[in-house]
Amino acid sequence: MGYDVEVMAGRVTTENESCKTGIEGIDQGLGGGIPLGSAVLLAGSSGSGKTTLCMQFLINGAKQGERGIFFTITEPLFKLTKNMEMFDFYDKKLIESGMVNLIDLRIICERLGLDVGKYTAEDAGALLDVLGDIVDELNVKRLVIDSVTALCYRLQTKEMIRDFIFKLGSSLSVMNCTSIFTSEVPPRVFQYSQYGVEEFIADGIVILGDIERMGDLIRTFQIIKMRGTVHNRTKFAMNISSKNGIELAPLLKSGE
Repeated sequence: MGYDVEVMAGRVTTENESCKTGIEGIDQGLGGGIPLGSAVLLAGSSGSGKTTLCMQFLINGAKQGERGIFFTITEPLFKLTKNMEMFDFYDKKLIESGMVNLIDLRIICERLGLDVGKYTAEDAGALLDVLGDIVDELNVKRLVIDSVTALCYRLQTKEMIRDFIFKLGSSLSVMNCTSIFTSEVPPRVFQYSQYGVEEFIADGIVILGDIERMGDLIRTFQIIKMRGTVHNRTKFAMNISSKNGIELAPLLKSGE
């Protein structure tokens, strides 16, 4: 039948239905790529490589003709683009042409009058509508929110956070938009999110961490879950190079 990946949770995923990240080790571990329309939680502490991985995901998609959008909440756009210029995968022309759109979500919130300390259910609904409209109008197929932790900070309860992420992920999935939500977690603490509910709504969880070896900190990469596909759960050593961006390699065990 030509199916590359299997029947999981009642759904058959073929290679053609996968969103290829363009990062070799990640796509191999996922049997071809992220299942199309999935919402993936990318958890990690400061400096773990979340933003770099997300930008490479968007840039690689744009090179395949898939329009992407990066919503930032925690970093000014000029710093984001400046930091990306060191990587060979980065192509400024893709930003200028609109194949990759960079948007400061704080500006959108201000224009909606959502600059108050806490959001009501109506505020959250208005933000959801705007995000959906932007994705639809631009025909976006890849989306990043950096970070969902900061985005959910003003939602008043865990129930509101759960409802917001569920509705956002569902609306994006209907439009065949594959999304990555970064999640800020403390270093060397085994948790996936700040509020303890995000991981239950996400279709996938990827965690970026680090381990100490002889005084050096080694970045690590591990896929915890990914609905709709068989995947590798092995922890890999992760390197970030200016030539290739994200690089994965087998993590040697102690004593090897």
